[in-house]
Amino acid sequence: MKTTLGAVLLLAASPAASAQTSITLYGRMDGGIEYLNHIANGNGGSSSRWSAEGGDWGTSMLGFKGTEDLGGGTAAIFNLETALQIMNGTTGGGRLFSRRAYVGLKSETWGQLQAGRNLFIDSDGVWAFDPFVQQAVSSASLVRGRNWQQTSNNVEYHSPVWNGFDVQGQYAFGNQPGAFNSGAEGEFGRSDGIMLSCHSPLFDVRGIYDELRDSSGRFSNIFTASREYFVGGNLRVRKFKIQAAYTHYSAPDSPPGISDTADHYWLGATYQATPRWAVTAAGFYIHVGEGGGDVAHDPASHATLYALGTTCNPSARTFLYGTVAYVDNSGNGTFSVFATPRDASAPTSPMSGESQTGAYVGMMHLF
Repeated sequence: MKTTLGAVLLLAASPAASAQTSITLYGRMDGGIEYLNHIANGNGGSSSRWSAEGGDWGTSMLGFKGTEDLGGGTAAIFNLETALQIMNGTTGGGRLFSRRAYVGLKSETWGQLQAGRNLFIDSDGVWAFDPFVQQAVSSASLVRGRNWQQTSNNVEYHSPVWNGFDVQGQYAFGNQPGAFNSGAEGEFGRSDGIMLSCHSPLFDVRGIYDELRDSSGRFSNIFTASREYFVGGNLRVRKFKIQAAYTHYSAPDSPPGISDTADHYWLGATYQATPRWAVTAAGFYIHVGEGGGDVAHDPASHATLYALGTTCNPSARTFLYGTVAYVDNSGNGTFSVFATPRDASAPTSPMSGESQTGAYVGMMHLF
């Protein structure tokens, strides 16, 4: 890792390289303190937890991006970006560049075409319509992180904005011989999606359809491998930004008798009281369709998540934050205020039907 990062830094510092290419080192660091109650302990009871955590407001990261002007309004581009956990100094998922690693061409006239690893298309598209911008408490909470994944082997296209409209398409190959839809063990299978957006000074509207397959190439779990239909909108009125969305998930290859659909709704608003201080409130609701569950699948249930948060910016690159949330589960529901997979090695879910409260405060610095 030291050799690779050092090579990139030397390239950025090289006079010959800087004459042709613009290379930027960027990142952000996020850390704070977190509280969570009613965590099922596996012995028929529940416990509370205080912990030092990194990335509650947003993933800490380190990245390099660059462009080379090829003339005629066309440029070569690249982006390398990895998640960081500042509490123990590790990188995300054991990968050198866990979030982005792609190269491509960008044209002022024809758009951007790239290939490599990237955020999955809904992660790239949903955050701008989420009142809590995919914090630890956010639109990802009640879908167990379904809308903040990354995929490898992508070929991706971003159009220019034409009269307020733009389109983005993404196709992730499974790369497995004789099994076109499958992926390597521990990876997603063939996945794809398309996103259409409309922008104006008053509002934004976005629609997404995507397919995220498991390593066997199947839609086997509504929150880990499924089809997604999303529509969201932003409305800006003076100091307020109002955001609402609806998502439908479908996993037709789920085991027999297991719930294979879910509907997710949210409504929230941010009040920008001053240029440095903002307050956000939102409600999120999930309804899982009829069927049973198991260790990896949620049964028929529903839950409502209420969240309130604030940010304060003492400078352009540093801000302080605080968020508190409460989730109310139905009898079979085990949803957490945090976006933890149902079968996670370190679960945060409460026992069936139990409510949960979580909160965190922290600081983020961008560079």
